[in-house]
Amino acid sequence: MKAPEKPEFWEASFVDKKEMWGFTPAQSTIMANEFFAEQSLQHILIPGIGYGRNAQIFKENGMTVTGIEISKTAIEMAQKHYGDAIKIFHGSVTDMPFDNQKYDGIFCYALIHLLDTEERKKLIRDCYDQLQEGGYMIFTMITKEAATYGTGKHLGPDRYEIIDGVNMFFYDLESVHREFDSFGLFDIITVQENFPFFFVKCRKN
Repeated sequence: MKAPEKPEFWEASFVDKKEMWGFTPAQSTIMANEFFAEQSLQHILIPGIGYGRNAQIFKENGMTVTGIEISKTAIEMAQKHYGDAIKIFHGSVTDMPFDNQKYDGIFCYALIHLLDTEERKKLIRDCYDQLQEGGYMIFTMITKEAATYGTGKHLGPDRYEIIDGVNMFFYDLESVHREFDSFGLFDIITVQENFPFFFVKCRKN
């Protein structure tokens, strides 16, 4: 059984066809867009793209965006807003890769902490493998500074079921280095979204 990339309540929120977060990009997305633009990146992969709220800003800067999304409803909503301008593969990120494309940028927002240890390792490796030489990947993930850390059912080291069916792994600097050091990690920034996040940048050398 595959781990959900989004909590079950997220999928349910589409029943009345309302976008849960609107179309204002997350702060991390704005930061990633600025960084990718500075590096003159052109082809961006977004695993867990949802209905596309964190994709528009890349398109506005002339980047080509490809997404991966497990929710058919979210894909339908993205198609309603973007038509064929964004190619989205339907499936779980745990089944990457979906194509043979090499991307010069990958942006994975608030997804990796919903996966278990082996799934996280595979996602990082799969993303790294789809990077062009010299390409960049950015991950954001919840930190142990979040108020929800240590709450709910304990599933393992730093991992909790915080809501029924929603499992989260909470990162600290040690776990970031442990999982990303082998994949070109060169910068870690703290970002305050709805939760405290790490903004992790890696480069394929």
